[in-house]
Order: sequence, then C-alpha cells, then structure tokens
Amino acid sequence: MPQPTIRKKIIRRLVDPELLNRLAHLHPVLRRVYAARRVAGPEELDYGLAGLPSPWLLSGMERLVDHLAEAIDAGRRILIVADYDADGATSCAVALLGLRMLGAEEVEFLVPNRFEDGYGLTPEIVAQAAPRKPDVLITVDNGISSLEGVAAAKQRGWTVLVTDHHLPGALLPDADAIVNPSLPADTFPSKSLAGVGVMFYVLLGLRARLRENGWFQRKGIAEPNLAQLLDLVALGTVADVVPLDKVNRILVHQGLQRIRAGQCRPGIRALLEVAGKSLANLTTAELGFRVAPRLNAAGRLDDMALGIKCLLAEDMAEARELAALLDAFNRERRGIEDKMKAEALSHLRSGRLYASAEDELALCLFDESWHQGVIGILASRVKDRLHRPVIAFAPGNDDLLKGSARSIAGIHIRDALSVVAARHPGLIERYGGHAMAAGLSVRRERYWDFVAAFRDAVAEHAEGLDLSHVVHTDGALESVELCLSFAEDLRAAGPWGQNFPEPVFDGEFAVLQARVVGEKHLKLVLAVEGGRPLDAIAFHVDTPTAWLGQEKLRIAYRLDVNEFRDVRGLQLLIDYLEPCG
Repeated sequence: MPQPTIRKKIIRRLVDPELLNRLAHLHPVLRRVYAARRVAGPEELDYGLAGLPSPWLLSGMERLVDHLAEAIDAGRRILIVADYDADGATSCAVALLGLRMLGAEEVEFLVPNRFEDGYGLTPEIVAQAAPRKPDVLITVDNGISSLEGVAAAKQRGWTVLVTDHHLPGALLPDADAIVNPSLPADTFPSKSLAGVGVMFYVLLGLRARLRENGWFQRKGIAEPNLAQLLDLVALGTVADVVPLDKVNRILVHQGLQRIRAGQCRPGIRALLEVAGKSLANLTTAELGFRVAPRLNAAGRLDDMALGIKCLLAEDMAEARELAALLDAFNRERRGIEDKMKAEALSHLRSGRLYASAEDELALCLFDESWHQGVIGILASRVKDRLHRPVIAFAPGNDDLLKGSARSIAGIHIRDALSVVAARHPGLIERYGGHAMAAGLSVRRERYWDFVAAFRDAVAEHAEGLDLSHVVHTDGALESVELCLSFAEDLRAAGPWGQNFPEPVFDGEFAVLQARVVGEKHLKLVLAVEGGRPLDAIAFHVDTPTAWLGQEKLRIAYRLDVNEFRDVRGLQLLIDYLEPCG
C-alpha cells in the first residue's frame, strides 16, 4: 500500500520541572500543558479584569485622551478611519460605540476599500474624509506607517490621533498623539495587543480622564461599563492571531464569558447563528475559524463597511440580514480560495516556479488570475503545508502587484522585508505588518528582483532554524483521560490561541472503522489497547481514500466536544496521522 502522506516529526514539548512544581495543585495533564507554555504560577491563570495593567503605561496615552476629552467636551466631530480586516472592523465598532457611551455626539467611521484605496490612512482617504468636515481624525488598527496621510490631514487643520499595533518604520507620522505598544520606547507590559485591544485601552484611559474632569457629573450621566465591549475585543483579538499573552488571555476570556452568557452584540449572535454555533459553549477556535472568516469576507470581496454595520446593528433582524450577506461572501471566498490553492500547488508541482519547493527557504507565488482579497489566506495555506515563509501576489492597480506574506516561528517576516527595503531602495513600494504576517506592494517589472532579494533576506533570518515538518504535542493521554469530561476541562482551561496553543496529544490507535465524508474528510473509529471505541475526524485530507484499509495509526490530536442533535460526545480532532509500522 502506498504511503498516504509525507511523514512529519512528532516532537513532545519540553517541560521545566520547576514550573511543574509551581502548578502542583492542578491535574497532572494540565500541569504539563501549562508548564510547556511557560506559565510560571497560578497568578498567570487568573483572568479577572483586575489583572489588566494600567492604560497609563502606554506611551502617548495622556496626550491622546486629553485630545479626545477636549473634543467630546466641545462637541467636535470625530471621524474613525479603520482597516478592512476583522481586527479593523472590531476596532472601529469598539471605538464608535465606546466614544458614544462616553458622551461623544458626532462620531462617524470611514473604512478604505481594499481594491480602490489600499491600506491605511492615505492622502486619498483624507480627500474622501474631507466632505464630512471632521475636527478630529482617529485611526484604528492602522496609521503608524501613514506618514503622507497624516501630513495631508494635518494640512487641513484636523487633529490626528493614531492608535495602532503594527510595527513602526524608521520614521513616525507627525500625529498629535500616537498610542501603539510596538513603539520601541513603550513600556507597556504587552507588545501583543491587537488593534482592538489598543482601542479598548484608549477608552479605559479616556473614561478615567473624563471622570477626573467631572464630565459625567456635569452631564448627569452614569459612567459606562466598558466591559460591554469585550465581546468585540475578544473577536478582533482572536481574528488577528496575535499572541495570547496574559493581557490578551484576560481580554479574550472575559469576552468569551460575555458571549457564552448571551451578553453580546446582535451582530456576533447573528454571525454565530449562520455558522451553526451556539453561544453557550463557544471556544476561541470557533470564534477564529467560524465567525472571523465571515466578518473578514466583507473586506476581502466587497466592502468592510458591511461587516462594521453588522457589528453595530442594534436589533437581530438587521443583524441577521447583514450576517446572511457576510455568509454568502464567505462561501464565495471559499470557492475562490479552493481554486487558487489548486493553481498554486499545480505551479509548485510543475517545477515552473521552483525545482523543488521543499528545498526553498521562502516561496513567492503569483498568478494573473488571483484575487487580491484572498491571497493572504492562500499564503497561509501554502505556508502551513510546506512550513516555509510564503508571499502570494495578485495584480493590483497602476501596474503594482499586491503581496500578502505569512511566516513561521523563528522568521520575522516584517524584519525580512525591512532588510530588502534597506538593501534595495525603491524595490518595495510599500510594506507593513508584524512577525507572522505582512502586506506589501511591488512594481510588476521588479517582481523577480524582489523574489531574489527576499530569498536572500530570509536565508539570513533562517540560519540555524529547523525547517522540517514538525508537529509539537503535549505527550500521550491515559485511556481514562480520553473522555468527555476531560475534554470539557481542557476547553475550560483556555483560552487557547496563538503562542498559547490548544493542547495536542499523540498516540497509537487501532483503526476499527474508516470512511471518507464530504470528499475531503476522513471519519474514523479508533481504539487504544483496552479502551473503548473513539470517534475521530481528520479534516481536509489530500487523498483521504489512501487511508482506507490502514489497521493502525499514530496520530496527533486534540480532544473536542462534538455536539450533534443536542447530544454531546467526545471526538478526536486529528491534526496529523501516519501509518504505524
């Protein structure tokens, strides 16, 4: 029988014995799971809001909230300029709702169109904003690289406030205030806030400043409970795949708690409905893989203003109508993605672009027919398959190619682009991003020059890095731990996410049954020696029929709670499988 897949290395995560001792009060499996994620003690697992650091630790916060407080007090017009992804959409909704809760009367938003306007606060967006006659312009999830756009807004006499989390370049925009934890001199304890987390912190600081100024007392209004916005903060944080450090775990945990209790925006409830997910048992994975793609689909294929309107909807009828539209966009996006992925893999197999993709340290892919709204997903899919940094390009405007980059642990993709830009001035028209993801523009005629320069830059960053296929696990489970109650305990032990991954275990199982479902998925019934039968499923298997007839498998898997017709049961979600023997 032919081998059905390329074998990967299964490596069990290392555990520090000292950390194990500090977590002695926990279940033995949870002890090793948390210790492998460098949890130093029980205090790091306390996700109460009191554990959030002060907003005043963010540099620029004092100046920024003073400008906002003055604008609210004077009744000035405030315009929010958002990004067109899920983080940008949730940041925009949090900014608009929060400012209104704090007493701002004239607040609007403007979001660039991915295909017409490009990314961030550009001079063109400033021109679009001009008819609205704003007094104050505040960016959310963008602006740190918008030197020209900020200058154009300042020339019109507007106050410009930048809130962002992306890495800054050598020069900062000449804004009236900037809040960004990624600024080199910033002392905020978390460098991993998403754009929506930064905006939530701005609102915390603004509420404190308005309290000091006697604003609420003078207006006779109660101080708002900003925790009402944490459902949106959780969604944006998970969607942007930022590392779940202690601060982000608090924000996501608190947001999930509100959603599970039904205390969430109608738009989030409606998006969960069309995704077929319940509120009560929602996980970060479902938030990231079920809700976020539907919200993102608006910005990828049409206009993210539709996604923002869904999040801002005040009644379920409007929210459901918009969620249905976003769901339709998402189905269209999946069809485009499948086609582009097949074309990319065909390019790689043919050797037209690379003699052997697995021998390359970095890959650049381009096709004239590709959709620039989907190239980020394509880059992510190819990166996951080959464990290499990948940039996918699609045609843009004005003879530009738009690229979306995705990277792997150990190779900082924005730093690699910075090296290219420094060594080859003018080769990259524009770029920005962070460690794992970035966007850029390159002139069509300079594409192959860029490919060569990018390969060289990544080669330097990848020196000494193991680029082999690796699956990291938390070891084996005893048969008694393969049960529904323990799966629920693991679910409750989160939130899990980027840099705080959901527990993955490995082991050898006998195959009792195997069948292909939905053309791409492998449904199995497995058993360990002396154990009962276990339902298992592997999604998106390249050649699922090749696995039929296997008698024994070694798998890396997660414990999942499967809900079907109101019946809850244990299911193993298979991340990787290989034949035994």
